[in-house]
Amino acid sequence: MSLLIQNLRRTFSRPALWRVCAAGIWLLASCAPANSPSGLYLATETPAAPAPLPSVAPFPTRPAYQPAELVEYIAQTGDTLPALAARFNTTEKEIREANSVIPNDATTMPPGFPMQIPIYYEPLWGNPFKIIPDSLFPYGPAQRDFDPVAFVNQQPGWLKTVSEYYSGRTRSGGELVDYLALSYSVSPRLLLALIEYQTGALTEAAPRSPDDPYPLGFADPNRKGMPSQINYAANVLNNGYYGWRTGRLTEFDHLDTRLERPDPWQNAASVALQYYFSHMLDGAAYDRAISDQGFIQTYIALFGDPWQNVEPHIPGSLRQPEMRLPFQSRSAWAFTGGPHTGWGTGDPWSAIDFAPPAVVGGCMPTTETATAIADGIITRTDTGVAVLDLDGDRDERTGWVVFYLHLATASIPPVGTELKAGQPIGLPSCEGGRSTGTHVHIARKYNGEWIPASGPLAFNLEGWIAANGSQPYQGELVRYSRRVRACECSDQDSQVQSQAP
Repeated sequence: MSLLIQNLRRTFSRPALWRVCAAGIWLLASCAPANSPSGLYLATETPAAPAPLPSVAPFPTRPAYQPAELVEYIAQTGDTLPALAARFNTTEKEIREANSVIPNDATTMPPGFPMQIPIYYEPLWGNPFKIIPDSLFPYGPAQRDFDPVAFVNQQPGWLKTVSEYYSGRTRSGGELVDYLALSYSVSPRLLLALIEYQTGALTEAAPRSPDDPYPLGFADPNRKGMPSQINYAANVLNNGYYGWRTGRLTEFDHLDTRLERPDPWQNAASVALQYYFSHMLDGAAYDRAISDQGFIQTYIALFGDPWQNVEPHIPGSLRQPEMRLPFQSRSAWAFTGGPHTGWGTGDPWSAIDFAPPAVVGGCMPTTETATAIADGIITRTDTGVAVLDLDGDRDERTGWVVFYLHLATASIPPVGTELKAGQPIGLPSCEGGRSTGTHVHIARKYNGEWIPASGPLAFNLEGWIAANGSQPYQGELVRYSRRVRACECSDQDSQVQSQAP
């Protein structure tokens, strides 16, 4: 075995080491923008409005590669082999054959890790320009020093004058952004830059079209007003980001039905923005928005260069901590929902559902308590919501957290409560979001990023591994040779028993 191969294998097996090695590899091998900050400054001066920009130059195109031609690729934060196979129109098996050093149990790839990938060319690849790094997309560690409410209130624009009733109380413009950013776990900086790019709400004294019910351009009768527009924007961004992250999104249509396939080398955050703008812009307006002359200029004016001092937020070889089923030991609950969205609609498919068998099929009260799936601290609560922080820092933007939904609000322990695995966290209900029956919804985040319930880093609850179905809410839990299918029927084949001590 060569010395290089030995060193690379150690890279996968020693997380602390590969982070150092990857940085060196990146400097030597990457042709991407210079990397970016773990935290951006809180601007205290009014950002200048971007000057008029020249027309957008045509973006470079990729050659028509020969089938199975090996191309160079530098692993980006959060990359997995199934997603890379989907992007390059190849298979995980072929990628492994070309990179024999990758362990069989690889989860996330080490950022900066050099690879060769067999590519099968497809036409209509999109713009390769990378807009922002992935670490600045989720509401994660890079946002710890940022107060969206204070930032908005410091700006001269009209967003700070917004006052809207939303989700149980009246909120200012900054509070709306903060609340929805946290709910979807999308960077508040990103949402604010998009709002500014499309409306000038941070720099202009009055709205450009005061009577326009669709300030962000989503012309949907069900999406009238700024709160609903921001809500929908965050949802679309997540659909694009996690669709690319998991390999489910490999192409999308524009408003004029033009098909675009994101460049295989693109990162998830940039694809999220491409997907977002494809919903409201077309032609030259779309090309400008995703170019180096478009949205990125607004982001830089507000928050500085996003590619300075990049700190990857998803390490290589990420592992889930030990977790148990979310109900009392020796109890059997129905597995009512296979992988589906953690929050909102569409991607990410990060959540699964359980319910006491006796209440499946309606919004009926129950005395059977949902439990903590690991040791943690209640960090945030909301209607039907409890967030369990597993790393002890009481910050859901960092480390592993478990998101619970559809708990009876009055039954949730107060913020700051420390729970051991198996202790009660609340009663299943229909509260919070939309629900057709009493149950508990659980999802995981790591450094603000929703972790898919299936795939290389699937939910593992007492050895039960979650697997996707062909549609959201379908799927299975698999443990050795036994399979439990997701079903609201609560029959014997859909129930699983906790064996935790």
